[in-house]
Amino acid sequence: MNYLSVENISKSFGERVLFTGISFGINKDQKIAFIAKNGTGKTSLLNIITGKDEPDTGQVISRNGIYTGFLSQEPDLDTGLTVEETIFASENKVLRVIRRYEEALQHPEDTEGYQKAFEQMELHQAWDFETRYKQILSRLKLDDLSQKVSSLSGGQKKRLALATVLLNEPDLLILDEPTNHLDLEMIEWLEAYFARENITLFMVTHDRYFLERVCNEIIELEDGKLYSYKGNYSYYLEKKESRITAEKASVEKARNLYVKELDWMRRQPKARTSKSKSRIDDFYVIREKAHQRRKEHNIQLEINMERLGSKIVELHNVGKSYGEKRILDKFQYVFKKGERVGIIGRNGTGKSTFLNLLTGAVTPDAGKIVIGETVKFGYYTQAGIEIKPGQKVIDIIRAYGDYIPLARGRQISAAQLLERFLFDRKKQYDFVEKLSGGELKRLYLCTVLIRNPNFLILDEPTNDLDIVTLNVLEEFLLDFPGCLIVVSHDRYFMDKIVDHLFVFRGDGEVEDFPGNYSDYRAYEDSTPPAEETIAAEGEQKQKASWRKDVNKGLSYHEQKEYGRLEREIRRLEEEKAGIEKLFAEGSLEGEQIDELSIKLEQVIAGIEEKTDRWLELSYKE
Repeated sequence: MNYLSVENISKSFGERVLFTGISFGINKDQKIAFIAKNGTGKTSLLNIITGKDEPDTGQVISRNGIYTGFLSQEPDLDTGLTVEETIFASENKVLRVIRRYEEALQHPEDTEGYQKAFEQMELHQAWDFETRYKQILSRLKLDDLSQKVSSLSGGQKKRLALATVLLNEPDLLILDEPTNHLDLEMIEWLEAYFARENITLFMVTHDRYFLERVCNEIIELEDGKLYSYKGNYSYYLEKKESRITAEKASVEKARNLYVKELDWMRRQPKARTSKSKSRIDDFYVIREKAHQRRKEHNIQLEINMERLGSKIVELHNVGKSYGEKRILDKFQYVFKKGERVGIIGRNGTGKSTFLNLLTGAVTPDAGKIVIGETVKFGYYTQAGIEIKPGQKVIDIIRAYGDYIPLARGRQISAAQLLERFLFDRKKQYDFVEKLSGGELKRLYLCTVLIRNPNFLILDEPTNDLDIVTLNVLEEFLLDFPGCLIVVSHDRYFMDKIVDHLFVFRGDGEVEDFPGNYSDYRAYEDSTPPAEETIAAEGEQKQKASWRKDVNKGLSYHEQKEYGRLEREIRRLEEEKAGIEKLFAEGSLEGEQIDELSIKLEQVIAGIEEKTDRWLELSYKE
């Protein structure tokens, strides 16, 4: 059953053409993701589909009687209402059923009217509506039902809008970046909800795990053309690669034929037969095909990283609280070269406060934070660029100089650098306030990397970035030689980038988990729900492995020891290499040689001892 048809629509803003001749349909039970690069009109398309905007050409046809719900990136809520009042003020069909039932109760003499109202209550399962909406609000961390919308944060407003649209139970639900402002626990709950509920979806999202687990079709807009893939994200990647390979082969074949036909054209006399005219017409078709070019202008990331010394960042017994709320409690950690840490935890457990403590924006209540002299932070915050009226894109970069230093002594102009971040010469002179959300994030990323940091801190870097840019950013970060801290709800991104996690549990508890997010999720899922039950039963059940390569025969404490040994062995190996380098330089005095020789023996002994224990745990059955 067709719910909605998009027929040959186009949209432009002045000289800027977003798309032309777009056509597709949405059928019952489809869960479709729409993918396109930033600035190509994803949000504009959603606004047209939902009737918030009009296409320049074409039309959108909806099936009669279909109720459509829309979650926009910036929800439009009545700030004078409370959280609970917002739910009851929505166009909810169950609420209408409840109101009719309450009215029927006021007129007991109308037995027929009461019977109809009662049957509708049964049909829509309206008896437990209050329980349902309270459960969803609780899942989305909106427990204070009396809180005014005006006092909610941007993320809380997005979650309230999501709760409202879910409770309205639309036949077709259209979502614009639904996972933004949700923590990992909420995202996984939402995935399970969509898998369980019989609902038709059309969404724009960059969350690749969400695409993988929720969507059964992907529509991609590329170079003005639509491509449809009847599968999830993995299927899309596979089939897109096959399509590109086939297109390249077709173009190459056309080029070879073009050379042959061009020679024929040059040898043709002026007088032409009808047969030759037909071949001439074919020639122009072949020429157009042969001159096709894929617009594969990918963002180019490159920095001239400052040298990082041996002392990086040390946290000694750091404590931080806001009133009764503890963020850190005697937290200790010493960062090492090349460390890549992911930070996860529920909203409000102190992840952003921790980053602000590291960068000096917030001071600790107790303990101390020591920053090495060579450390140069690059801090990508959720706040992004502060937009000034009348400021152009190129002005943002020229504030750092007309020429920007790159690696190996090279330099590049501000305009050339912007081109590497996919801002062409015309776009560089656009006003910053005209940029899309994704383009703003891309420009902000440019301003962070332009300072050549050696310690990158990225707070939700994936929000609003398209999938193409995300892939390039991931490849850049994999090769980044400095230290890296990432706070992100993008599980795909975290799995690819980080080596271990700081898990913020709340109330000052921070756990160092040796693995990526998928490892952590597997571990958490394998943990029995209540430790008290284990103690009562008198059974010491083993937890699942911390890492995929650790044998399942290890106990909980042995798994922690295994992860700790890996880090200690790596640190000792680096220390050993440093001492051997000093010996190789030949500039040591007699006493220094003796001291370092003893130190080297101790380090080698430590490596051997810890490696033996590591091997013992590795082969434990």
